[in-house]
Amino acid sequence: MLRLSKKTLLALEAVVDVAYNARPDPVQSKEITKRQGIPQRYLEQVMQQLVREGVLKGVRGPRGGYRLARERRRITVGEIVRIVGAMEAADDARDEAKAAAREANGHARSDDMPMSGGGSPLGEQVVRPMWDTFQTDIMDKLNAITIDDLCREAESKDIKPAAMVGTDFTI
Repeated sequence: MLRLSKKTLLALEAVVDVAYNARPDPVQSKEITKRQGIPQRYLEQVMQQLVREGVLKGVRGPRGGYRLARERRRITVGEIVRIVGAMEAADDARDEAKAAAREANGHARSDDMPMSGGGSPLGEQVVRPMWDTFQTDIMDKLNAITIDDLCREAESKDIKPAAMVGTDFTI
């Protein structure tokens, strides 16, 4: 079954958490890890990349944390999926380079699958074009979903922002 990577899902949850809970102070990463159950080791790496890509803005200081760098209606799910996918592709390339170096030093690969290229005519002319079209269709759908859409979905499900949890306005 087709599914997003764990890192991508955690990045989406973190960005929605920042969008949903950043009022008026930035959201601290420890708050996100506590609310979402996201491991700190995943979160910081992804958050820093999202800052570099202009999705989030890092705020320094004792009350620092993260804010959205743009309005939440201007950030799409597709953008986050693309950013995290690029991070994972870079990780894969590093892993392949390490495996190639081990193989060059006389150590056997752990599997017999080719790491890239060299597909059959069926793979090159039928399966990969089908997959590329499918991925383009999926990304078009993800690009149509904004962080604002996800925040409104949370509101419609009566999920309270962190500042509202435990607050009682009864007189």
